[in-house]
Amino acid sequence: MSREITREELSAAGVQYGHQTKRWNPKMKSYIYGVKNKNHIIDLEKTITHLNTAQKLLETLGSKQQKILFVGTKRSGKNAVKEAALRSGNFYINNRWLGGTLTNLKTILIRIKALWEIEEEKKKVVYL
Repeated sequence: MSREITREELSAAGVQYGHQTKRWNPKMKSYIYGVKNKNHIIDLEKTITHLNTAQKLLETLGSKQQKILFVGTKRSGKNAVKEAALRSGNFYINNRWLGGTLTNLKTILIRIKALWEIEEEKKKVVYL
């Protein structure tokens, strides 16, 4: 069912073009192939390896009917994220990402509950 993504496909899509060298994250050093015109060039071989790993994981989760959260907030990918999630019956976030959603869920849930309580109180208020 799955197929491996090729270097040519990634190259044609411009995946190899990274951030400007002055805006990089040092944690990404092992994934950078080189520099061209003051921009980092991403190592496509490592990209392919990790994409294939991710693809296998997603296939495993899908075969077990596990839910997947698709996230993509850049304009260029918003629609693709939404379509892929809906097509596969999963969840998506394609607008603003709320920091802490995954790493600080306890606090986020408290704030959501507070919001629900405020909304319920607003329903009870009678305006004259």
